[in-house]
Order: sequence, then structure tokens, then C-alpha cells
Amino acid sequence: MEHDIRMLLEGVRTGAVSVDDAEAALRVKPFEDLGYANVDLHRQMRQGASEVIYGEGKTASQIAGIVRALQDAGQPRVLVTRLSAEKADAVKDAGIPLEYHELPRIGIVGGKPEPDAEGYLLVATAGTSDVPVAEEAALTAEMLGCSVRRAFDIGVAGLHRTLARMDDIMGARAIVAVAGMEGALASVIGGLAACPVIAVPTSVGYGASLGGVAALLSMLNSCASGVTVVNIDNGFGAAYAAAKILHQ
Repeated sequence: MEHDIRMLLEGVRTGAVSVDDAEAALRVKPFEDLGYANVDLHRQMRQGASEVIYGEGKTASQIAGIVRALQDAGQPRVLVTRLSAEKADAVKDAGIPLEYHELPRIGIVGGKPEPDAEGYLLVATAGTSDVPVAEEAALTAEMLGCSVRRAFDIGVAGLHRTLARMDDIMGARAIVAVAGMEGALASVIGGLAACPVIAVPTSVGYGASLGGVAALLSMLNSCASGVTVVNIDNGFGAAYAAAKILHQ
């Protein structure tokens, strides 16, 4: 997630990049108008991470077109979130070399990069039913250059399972805690960890969980200091924030 502009200017300073090559790189227009999407081509330069495609609500042909626009502009890797298996097959049929992960509904073009962040991110879930959201977080973080450790099904219904992962919890530079039902895992981990904890409420639970609202409110009202909360089922958003922490 190194900022491309800084790397480009450093290359010019050291002589590794010619002025002409640097000028050509900076002349790439900031976005590509495809008619159905304005593809952000300078997001890597501005924010340190390239544009990610949200697959839900887009057709397979639109997704394929956005991928091509990003790759034509020099982006070697593309992440597609909330992608159904049917759409993934159609994107592949359109000639896009997509690697599909069915459980988190994620598509990857160009493979995962080598980790370049300091330390590791721990992605933990309360239960197995929370794993799809957690895997969305884990794969997103890996695409953003993070080393990721997973600790699944360690919820407070069996607290000994949480405590058995204390080494991972204490050694992490950031933790994404994913839980439905009453969302208690985030508070427990928040009371144990020295690093930032990003809580992800999931829509897992019986009727009064209100599709994740109960977990969301529990996490927002956590008595553990330093716990921050993203939207329901938003593993992507949690991973993006965590990747920024690991790259500080």
C-alpha cells in the first residue's frame, strides 16, 4: 500500500525512473468513463489502495468492463466483493481470469500480493456462522498487503476457546472481531488486547437479533475502551481500516 506518487518521485530522485516515464505515468487520466461507471484510476495514488469493485447490483459484463479498465490503466490486481457464484462464472466466461472464493463471495484477479505491512492482523469470529463475513475481511486484508491470522469459532459461549488464543490476541497489531447474536466477543477481546479492535456485527441470530442490529448496538455500547465498530456484515470495511493501521 505504498503511495505510488511518492514511489514515483523517489524513483526520479534516485534516477531509477526517467522524467519521461514519470510524466507518462502521471498523465494517466484520473478516471475512465465507461458509461455505466466512472472507474477511479488514481485511487492508489491518493489513498494507497486501488479501487475495489462492489459486485452486488452490477452485471457480469459491467464487472468485466471495470476490471479491464483498471488493468489497462496499470492496476495488476483487482478485488471484487459481494460477487455471486453465477456472476463469477459469467465474468470468467467473459475472459477475465478470476479466482473465486465462494464462502465470502469474493473474486480476485491477479492474485494476492506479498505482505508489506508490519506485524499481523488477527481476524476472529464468535461462531462458524460468522465465518463468511470474517473471510471477506481476511481476504480483503491480504489483498491490501497484510499478514492475516484467523481464529474462528472462539466465542464467549465457551470462553476457554477465546483464552486459548491469547498469544495471537496479544501479539496482533490490530484485531477484527466478528460476531452476531449479542456481539459479546468484541468486548471480551477489547478487554484483553493492547491493539485497536475493529468490531463487525453480523446478521447471524434469532428473531430479536433484528438482523444484526442487536449485535451492532452491543458493540457500540461496549465498555472496553478502544473498540470501534463498522456496519453490519461489513468485513470489507473492517479490513480496509485495519490495513491502514498496519501500514502506519
